[in-house]
Amino acid sequence: MHPSDRQILIDVSRLIWRSWRGNRATGVDRVCRAYVRRFRAQSLAVVQRRGRYYILNAKFSELLFELIIGGVSDFRSRFLRLSVLAFSTARQRAPRDGMFYLNIGHTGLDEPSLPKWIARNRLRAIYLIHDLIPLLHPEYCRPGEEAKHRQRMENVLKSAHGLIGNSQATIDDLAYFAGVNGLQMPPAVAAWIGGSEISTSVTAKSFDRPHFITVGTIEGRKNHSLLLHIWKNLVRQYGWDAPLLVIVGQRGWEASHALAMLDRAVDLKDHILELGDCDDLELASLIAGARALLMPSFAEGFGMPVAEALQLGTPVIASNLPVYREFAGTIPTYLDAIDGAGWTSAIADFTGDSLERKRQLQAMSGYDVPDWNSHFDQVQEWLAAIDGGLDTR
Repeated sequence: MHPSDRQILIDVSRLIWRSWRGNRATGVDRVCRAYVRRFRAQSLAVVQRRGRYYILNAKFSELLFELIIGGVSDFRSRFLRLSVLAFSTARQRAPRDGMFYLNIGHTGLDEPSLPKWIARNRLRAIYLIHDLIPLLHPEYCRPGEEAKHRQRMENVLKSAHGLIGNSQATIDDLAYFAGVNGLQMPPAVAAWIGGSEISTSVTAKSFDRPHFITVGTIEGRKNHSLLLHIWKNLVRQYGWDAPLLVIVGQRGWEASHALAMLDRAVDLKDHILELGDCDDLELASLIAGARALLMPSFAEGFGMPVAEALQLGTPVIASNLPVYREFAGTIPTYLDAIDGAGWTSAIADFTGDSLERKRQLQAMSGYDVPDWNSHFDQVQEWLAAIDGGLDTR
């Protein structure tokens, strides 16, 4: 494809600053990288900084794409060398009328200049929306995040040519927000996101006792405190025979109580394994060997660990959230996020071969896990229906 034929501008600002900081990839990062891999041959890279928009040429875009999805250890030095050459003319490069602008990671959506830049250059902006949690559940987010996310969603609704939701639940939340704020809802499609490719030869991890696992950043809305209090009771009742709880996730925000328990609850010391850093193969092994994945979240935009657990043949006990029912159906055991007695009883039952656990094992046979090919096929079909679509040849 000739460089002038590239019809997509893909915003990679999030991936740059995440790589610069050396952060381990989050779910949002993985989605951003999946889009770069899919559309890189048809795209020019866009980098935002303080209301300015830098469009790299085809050559430097390719180098930057390779750098941000390659997981290199010397990202900073290589990015700085690339920047000296790539950004000298990038600010002056204007997009062609009618190009698609893809923003997949929410980065820069609160920037006041974004809708003006899109309108001035007559771009067709396509945004992937991950969730509206800061608006619907601000109590679980950092101070100030509610106002910032409101600005993001207002800018999105004012400038979008189309919207992709990672679930119908997310699209429904955004449509509700648009309605109560008197804003027009653009064309939208719900397309479930894919997870990591899981090898069929995963070896289930085992310990000296049964274990359960929960996956996700340790933050308030993930409700780790519920599980930790349950484990205190299990330890009190069963002592060393209590199951092990494996917590996989980096420490986050608005979770001071859970973090205090992890750091100072001496009775939990031998019964909790906290892993802040875990590669995909190790995580799959831990999930495969668990009695169940535990997901007591108060709110989720999607919840990929649930899909991955079902793919690996591991039962799931989860909060009764619409998004889980959307892609996991009736397979998991659903409980209210504050039903401590219910969660305690279910965990005790799943430590052995209860009827409910056997029901799940039978129900998940042949579960069709969301995958990236299906996601992009759906997105392509939707874009073709609204204006001819994106060329991914």
